[in-house]
Amino acid sequence: MKETISVAMARRIALAAQGFAESRPAAAIARRHLAKVLARIGLLQIDSVSVVVRAHYMPLFSRLGPYDRDLLDKAASGKKRMLFEYWAHEASLLPVETWPLMRWRMDRAAQSEGIYGRLAQFGRERADLIQATYRKVAADGPVAASDIDGAKGSGGWWGWSDEKHAFEWLFWAGRITTASRRGFERLYDLPERVIPAAVFESPAPEPAEAHRELLRISAKALGVATIGDLRDYFRLSPADVKDRIPELVESGELLPVSVKGWKQRAFLHAEARIPRKIAARALLAPFDPLVFERSRTERLFDFHYRIEIYTPAEKRRFGYYVLPFLLGDTIVARVDLKADRPAGILRVLAAYAEPGAPPHTAAELLEELKTMQGWLGLDRIEVTSAGDLGPALADIAAEG
Repeated sequence: MKETISVAMARRIALAAQGFAESRPAAAIARRHLAKVLARIGLLQIDSVSVVVRAHYMPLFSRLGPYDRDLLDKAASGKKRMLFEYWAHEASLLPVETWPLMRWRMDRAAQSEGIYGRLAQFGRERADLIQATYRKVAADGPVAASDIDGAKGSGGWWGWSDEKHAFEWLFWAGRITTASRRGFERLYDLPERVIPAAVFESPAPEPAEAHRELLRISAKALGVATIGDLRDYFRLSPADVKDRIPELVESGELLPVSVKGWKQRAFLHAEARIPRKIAARALLAPFDPLVFERSRTERLFDFHYRIEIYTPAEKRRFGYYVLPFLLGDTIVARVDLKADRPAGILRVLAAYAEPGAPPHTAAELLEELKTMQGWLGLDRIEVTSAGDLGPALADIAAEG
C-alpha cells in the first residue's frame, strides 16, 4: 500500500467499507442480509423525522434495495433480537454484541459524566424519582414514559417532565433499555429482560479495551479515516482515543497514510478493500454513516451538505429534507423529497445537480426514485421543476 493515496482512491475505499462496492441482492431480502450490512457499518442512527421515512430504515434500503421494514423492526425487538438502542453516534441501533462495549459509557452516565448537563443535575437532585421510575419499569415493563401520570411535558428538551428526565437518565445509565417501540415511542424494560442472556451476562471489558474495539469497528466501517472521523463514529473523546490509536497502529490493524488534499493524517484499516471501480446508485439519508460526519463528506466527495430542517424556509438553499444521490463513486445530485402518504405520492420538491454530474444523472435519479416509491408503497411520483435538475427530471418523468 502506498503511503500517499488520492482522494479518488480514499473515496472508493470508503464506499467499499460501507457496502457500496457490492450489487444489491437479487433474492428477497432476509435477516442474513441485514446482519451482513450491520456487521459492516456497526450502527444505524435513529431520528424522529419521517418526511420520507425514518432515518434508521434508509441505510439498509440504500445498500440492499427494497426490503420489508418489518424485518428491521423485528430485529430490534422480540426474542430473536439482533439490535438494541443506545447512545453511539447519537441515538442508534447497535448489534446486541456491542452491549458490553458500551458499559463504560453507561457507568460514566450513572456517575453523571458524559451526559447533558441538565440531565446530570437531575440525576444528582432527583434520585428518589429515578428509583421510583426504575421500580415501576421493573414491576410493569415494558412501559412508555407517557404511561406514567404527569410524564407529559410541554415538548422538546426544556419541556421534558421530571418523569421523562428519570426515564432518560435510567436509559443513559443502562439500567433500562428499549424493549420495542409503539409508533416511535420507546417502551422501556430492564436490560436483563431484553438483551440476550449470553451477551448481558458477559463481563464488560475495561474502558481502554472497549475503546480499542469501538475504534476497530469504526475503522472497518470507514475504511480510511482521520482521528476525528474515527472518534466521531461512536462519539469518543480525545482522551479516550489518545493512546488507543497508536496501539492499533503498533498492532498493524491501522496503517498510517496521507490522502492528497487532506490536512490531517489518515489511517487505513488493514483489511480495507481497494476496488478499482464502484458502480453504486443510491439515495442517502441525512444520517447515513457514509455522510453523517459532514467535514468527512466534504473531504471525500467535495460535497457540502447540511440538513435544513431547522433553517427558516426563506433561508434554505436546497429544501427541508434533502437526500444526496450517489452514482458510481460520486455524489452527483441532491433531491428534496416528501412522502405524501395520504395522497400516495412521492413528491420531488426540488432537484439539484452537482458540478460535473453526468448527462444521465436525471434518468438514473428517476429510476432510483421509482425504486423508493415502490418500497414506500406509494402510488406515483410527482416532480416539481424546481432546482437546476428539476426540469430535466420532470421531463423524463412525464415521458413515463
